Amino acid sequence: MGHHHEPSILLPLLLMITLSLMNGKEVVASRRLLETAVLPVIPELPKVELPSLPTVLPTLPKLELPPLPKAELPPLTDHLPTLQQPELPTLPKPELSAVPHVPAMEKPDLPPLPEVPKIPELPAMPHLSELPKPTLPTIPTLPKKIPFPSLSPPFSTTSP
Repeated sequence: MGHHHEPSILLPLLLMITLSLMNGKEVVASRRLLETAVLPVIPELPKVELPSLPTVLPTLPKLELPPLPKAELPPLTDHLPTLQQPELPTLPKPELSAVPHVPAMEKPDLPPLPEVPKIPELPAMPHLSELPKPTLPTIPTLPKKIPFPSLSPPFSTTSP
């Protein structure tokens, strides 16, 4: 049987070994080295002066192209034959047979429809102005002076 998961285990294993070898001493030592070490002084480099570009560019002679000759095309009417108007054949009108005579149908005798009973009329809706106005419930008012309960109990706390 082959093991297919061996390569995927290597990275976490390597990470755990690396982390276990490290301890806080390296971090403290590197911080102390940065804080106490004297950094070298880097001298300032002089700015590079570039030579000035000429303000007037030399004028180049204007390039003159010779004019192109016009192409003369021969007329097309000499080479193309004239086409005749095509003659479309006329189609003969189709002769339709006469419509056979259909006798008129008699009106069928149907029984009379039953009478639909009348729906009683609904009572008239009352007008909105006639409806009584709703009254809001009243909130009882609290008395201005609320008696506080006394802290002494009304019964005796001494045991007999």
